[in-house]
This record gives sequence, C-alpha cells and structure tokens, in this order.
Amino acid sequence: MGFDPWDAAFVADPYPAYRELREQGRAVWSEATGQWLVPHYADVSALLRDRRLGRTYLHRFTHEEFGREAPPAEHEPFHVLNGNGLLDLEDPAHGRVRRLVAKAFTPRTVERLAPAVHRLARELAGRLLADGGGDLLTAVAEPLPVAVIAKLLGVPEADRGLLRPWSADICGMFELRPDEETARRAVRASVEFSDYLRALIDQRRKQPGTDLISGLIAAHDEEGKLSEQEMISTCVLLLNAGHEATVNTTVNGWWALFRNPGQLAALRRNPENLSTAVDELMRYDTPLQMFERWVLDDIQVGDTTIERGAEVALLFGSANRDPARFEDPDELDLVRADNPHLAFGAGIHYCLGAPLARQELTASFGALLADGVPPLRLVREPQWRDGYVIRGLTELLVEF
Repeated sequence: MGFDPWDAAFVADPYPAYRELREQGRAVWSEATGQWLVPHYADVSALLRDRRLGRTYLHRFTHEEFGREAPPAEHEPFHVLNGNGLLDLEDPAHGRVRRLVAKAFTPRTVERLAPAVHRLARELAGRLLADGGGDLLTAVAEPLPVAVIAKLLGVPEADRGLLRPWSADICGMFELRPDEETARRAVRASVEFSDYLRALIDQRRKQPGTDLISGLIAAHDEEGKLSEQEMISTCVLLLNAGHEATVNTTVNGWWALFRNPGQLAALRRNPENLSTAVDELMRYDTPLQMFERWVLDDIQVGDTTIERGAEVALLFGSANRDPARFEDPDELDLVRADNPHLAFGAGIHYCLGAPLARQELTASFGALLADGVPPLRLVREPQWRDGYVIRGLTELLVEF
C-alpha cells in the first residue's frame, strides 16, 4: 500500500507507506496530491526553518504571478480569518503579531492556569470513573483543552459549547481537497466565530480583565500594532491549534498505550516519567501528520530541484519515525531520552502553545494513571476519523 491519504487503511496505519517513501528518496512527487512529499526528519526539520518556503505566498506574489487560481469569492470569510492568523502569516507580519501575542501569552500566564488544569483533569477523570467508563474522547480528551483555552481567552462558561463545533468545521479546510460542503461549513463557522469574538472584544474593551483577549486589546491599542482582524484570527487559531492536537494526542496516545501494555504498566509504576512519556506519545503517533508549504524560490532537496510555485508536504508522521534520527522508531519507548520530535513544528511557526499543551496532556494522563484509579481497559478497537492531515479517532470506549 502506497501513500493514499483518502484510503481508510492508510489513515489507520500510514507508517509502512512512510518507510517506502523514505526508501524512494528525499523528495517524492505525488501525482494524487500534486505535491512534493518530504519524508525524512533532517529535510523536514531544515525546510521548516527555510525562508524560501512559506505558508502563504501572498506577501510576495499575487495568485496570478504564482500560477495559482484565487479561491472562490464565497470562501473569502474563511481565508480572511485563516490568512491573518499566526500559522499562515509570514514575516514581517508574522514576527510583529507573534511578539505582541507572546506579551499576553506568557509562561507566567500558562503557569497561572496549572492548578485549574489539574483540578479539571481530576474532575473529568472522576466522572468517568463514577460512570464506570465511557468514551474517553468526549468525556476527557475534548472538554479539558476546550475549557482551558476558553478560560485563557476569557470566553464565558455558558458559551463554551459553541467553540468545538466551530473549530471542527474550520479545521475541515486543512484536509487535502476539501469538498464544497466542507468549505460551506467552514465559511459559516468563520463568520459566526468572528462575529462572536468581535462582540466579546467590544465587551472586554469596556470591562477589561486578566484574560488573553484583554491582553490582546492592550497590544492593539498600543499604537494600533495589532489589527482587530489579527486579534480575532489569533483567538481562533489559539482555540483550534490549542485543542485539536491535544485532543488527538490524548486518544491516539491511550490507543498506543493499550497496544503496548508493558509500557502502560511501567508508566503506572513510575508516574515521574509522565512528561517524557507525553513527548514520546506525540512522536509515536503524531496528531498533525502533514504540514504544507509553498516554494517561494527554487530549492534543492537531495538530487531534486523543486521550483518556485510548487507545494511541498512535510510529513511529520514520517519524520518522527525516521530511523536516521530515532533509534527503534517504531517502538514505543516512554523513557526515550533523546526525543526532538517535530509534533510542535519548528522555526518561526513553532507552536506558541506547546507549554500549555504539555501541561494539559500531563494533567490528563496523570489523572487517569493516579494512585487509587483502577486501570483503564479498552472496550473495543477504535476507528479512525475520515481525514489524514489532522489524524484522530472517532471515539475511544473504555471501562475500569
């Protein structure tokens, strides 16, 4: 089986196909996706830092100059929202926005959340235990990061149920070749989410607090350095990126632990290894499998010249299983000491929320592995969701 992002069997286990790709070369053309696939760790790591590539090309070229068609006009609300967020901005705009966001999203801000994160994780684990089990995805994996990022942003508790559906609809556009129905849902969610945040920003202007939105307003008002659209796009990105990866790392990680009972038993005996284990779970079954970038100036990858206007697909899932960088990469090793995985990216787009994600994951796994909590058991083998780029399970049914 080769690289086929639309094949359910490939999505369930892409790692044999990645091995084949690494053997084929450092850059492999995919006719199916119209991209150059980059499967090796060293190349993925280097290209994430290479300024001859970009998440967008519009800071240098028009669509016509770059040989690409402009997206349909009816998709504009999604592209305006997405294009003004940190993930898709390029320098100098990216550096300006990131510096301003970093002023509000400080390590102290994340540390201040720690007691609430651990308390909520224990509460969610306690409810799952009281019920005798259930769907780990909806009972623990989803509500924890959504509640945390909502608290960070200052979204009222009564409104938090709106966030996950909006996020899911917007993230559908990050898959390969999204259909028109996916685009329609993403556009609607972009409009509704933007309108909601605009109203919340107006409210925080009148009654500022200690939340991130109030901090971003202060950055906006300081010589107008952050536009309102950049504020809105930043908040949406923090929610989307701030919980999608955490949700999928949680359920993918538990599924990996169930398939490796010796490693799970060792972790229960040695909970001090939890932070190392979380990084290994992110490496072993990476929640974001592919990161796409445009070639802005010709580059050379191995013997292959990739010309301006092409798109490269940096295969995080393959890079994190590359034997040239990781010893026994297909083995789950929860005490792996040398683990510079790429699950959070690298370069200027390295995940701003990585410390918060690690905190949430450590709290979530720790609450379910704590003394006095009976061992979790898998009820039935899970199924993978449709979608390859953001890869996760439809559910994970467990019992105690």
